[in-house]
Amino acid sequence: MVGNRTWFGGLFSSSGRRRQLSADKTFELSPVQEQRLQKLKERLNIPYDETRADHQEALRALWGASFKDAELSSLVSEQWKDMGWQGPNPSTDFRGCGFVALQNLLFFATTYPVSYQRLLLKQQGMRATWEYPFAVAGVNVSYMLIQLLELNEGSAGINKDAAGERAISG
Repeated sequence: MVGNRTWFGGLFSSSGRRRQLSADKTFELSPVQEQRLQKLKERLNIPYDETRADHQEALRALWGASFKDAELSSLVSEQWKDMGWQGPNPSTDFRGCGFVALQNLLFFATTYPVSYQRLLLKQQGMRATWEYPFAVAGVNVSYMLIQLLELNEGSAGINKDAAGERAISG
């Protein structure tokens, strides 16, 4: 682990106030923050399902945001390799992270299109003989953030303080 994870609590803290309960720092969660954290954890439990229409539509939307001028021939196609999927069926690459990884890639593509396109098409810097597979790297970033922030640990990282309040500890 690099660095201190206590900064994460600040993301959920509306006031940004920190308090010391022990050697570790903790951050109080408001009811709204608690709800948001719970919704996020629920989203993490949704596997990518290639038979669900909403998942298929999200995958098509990702293609459209990535390659505006190229029509996708099929949801299983060699074209996906151009985006950095390991094979012709991107659904196999979501196994370790689920639907949230696709949602994160789609969010990145639609919210920050210039940065997304620059990374997808590797438009800056020196090109290497071996380069990262962009889409799979995006899935891995989602997975690593989930692990780093201990979001998949059920209640790990969430503790009750002395007053019985739920708090995130670092």
